[in-house]
Amino acid sequence: MADTKVVSEVTGSVWKVLVAVGDSVEADTPVILIESMKMEIPVLAPDSGVVTEILVSVGDAVSDGQSVVTIKS
Repeated sequence: MADTKVVSEVTGSVWKVLVAVGDSVEADTPVILIESMKMEIPVLAPDSGVVTEILVSVGDAVSDGQSVVTIKS
């Protein structure tokens, strides 16, 4: 099993965390919503697996390329 880092593709702020540690996710499942330029942009899981770590909280500023969730696949 490998750890996969889920990264934000935009700079903005965390609007909503859609998963919890221990949740199973499929590839392309939205895990975080980022608010950027008045738009809600989902951050999608690249692989199927189990959420092992949430690295951000609601209201946190995130940068393009920043890890937001870790998934064990």
